[in-house]
Amino acid sequence: MTRAAPALVIVGASYAGTQLAASARELGFDAPIVMLGEEPHAPYQRPPLSKGVLTGKTAVDALALRGADFFDAQGIDLRLGQRATALDPAARTVTLADGTTLDYGWLALATGARCRPLQVPGSTLAGVFNLRTLDDALRVSDALATATRACVIGGGFIGLEVASALAARGAAVTVVESQPRLLARSFPPAMSTYLADAHRQRDVELVLGHGVRALHGASGQVRQVELDDGRRIECDMVVLGIGVQPNVELARQAGIACDNGILADALGRTSAPDVIAIGDVANMALAACPGAPARARLESIQAANDGARAAASALVGRPQPFEGVPWFWSDQHQLKLQMAGLPMPGDEVVARGDMRADRFSLFYLREGALVASHSVNRPAEHMLSRKLIARRARIDPRQLRDESFDLKTLHG
Repeated sequence: MTRAAPALVIVGASYAGTQLAASARELGFDAPIVMLGEEPHAPYQRPPLSKGVLTGKTAVDALALRGADFFDAQGIDLRLGQRATALDPAARTVTLADGTTLDYGWLALATGARCRPLQVPGSTLAGVFNLRTLDDALRVSDALATATRACVIGGGFIGLEVASALAARGAAVTVVESQPRLLARSFPPAMSTYLADAHRQRDVELVLGHGVRALHGASGQVRQVELDDGRRIECDMVVLGIGVQPNVELARQAGIACDNGILADALGRTSAPDVIAIGDVANMALAACPGAPARARLESIQAANDGARAAASALVGRPQPFEGVPWFWSDQHQLKLQMAGLPMPGDEVVARGDMRADRFSLFYLREGALVASHSVNRPAEHMLSRKLIARRARIDPRQLRDESFDLKTLHG
């Protein structure tokens, strides 16, 4: 007896893969769906890992993306602890680590990204951690039971969120960032300076403009971080936050076009027939915007979910391309940072509110139109700015700057 081939195989069981399966069902896709998850855990939320899990505010059993009966109810065959090792677009097959071969009608690559390794002597010492998965977060949390001095290598979003969480748990924290300012790729100098001051005011030490030469230990346990100028930072744990690299190996080995991720159009379609890429691994085409990139690999929940919905529309033959305004958020100390759009060098920056009071927004105008915003502890302005950015609203900078002016009147 032969088994019917599944119509859709999803490689990856995080936000993008789960949203694709859910959206496909909502749109009437009634063929079998198989979802492969490499981790032993059912799909879970990742942002709380560097925030709530480390501080103890979020319980592990509160992380589930969907209820326990969702997958069975939707006819989604969720297979955990299953790693795909090869795919053959010509034969329309996926091979798993245990030798099993699955046939597909559609294949979705939601393979995500992995932490970039720190390639210096001592990087394999005990007490050196990444933070990408639930198991990573639990290991870091356990280490905090005895650690008193932590060094976070990397001053990006993950590094700063981890630093905030470790400081909240009582550890003395030093952040080492090789760039001369924090979040240099994402923020203009004014926001970088603001965040640096905010962390220093909360007793996080920052070392900017210096790389790491080596890690040193005693009895196999990390004890020092050596900088490129010879200085050494004493610590009993290290958390790495030096970025991620997309998991493109399956696609590349199968001859699918890749460049900083798997190249995909606004529906997630790749260079291989009936193979789509979604989530952190996908370098997707973006809606046209003056001066903005034609495509980008957006590492955010919003991009993963929106990209998955677009891909689901292609599965059912009713294509609705990905056109949403990119938005992100980050919780650091008592600060809620919310970002919308993609600012570019040369944009006019307009400030609204008081940065010293930790309540403000920065708006970015390009050729007179609002293209991006960064808000701190102003969620209403963030939500409004997303709507204004979506319609490329042209706004007088004086109105944005004037807090007596009601911005809601601009939305109409």
